[in-house]
Amino acid sequence: MASEAVKKILEAEAISDKKNAEARRQRDDIISSASGSSSLAIQKKIAEATSEAVKIREGYNEKLKEYEKNAESECTKKIGSIKQLAEKNMDSAVNEIISRFF
Repeated sequence: MASEAVKKILEAEAISDKKNAEARRQRDDIISSASGSSSLAIQKKIAEATSEAVKIREGYNEKLKEYEKNAESECTKKIGSIKQLAEKNMDSAVNEIISRFF
């Protein structure tokens, strides 16, 4: 009778160990699957963010080109105005020098 009880206890422990091992395996599988899914989701978000950053960068590059074009045009106009003013001043200075010495 005692050996029958011991036998049942040992069987119960074996079943318990087996169920615990199965539960650990399932837990590890779930964690591994979730980890893989998380990694995939993170990689997807990184790819989306990178793509968005490229689009934004391209937009800023276009705006920069337009700004540079406008700035160059404006500088060219101002340089032209300054050259005209300098030529007028030079003509006046040359005429003044000629009139003083001759």
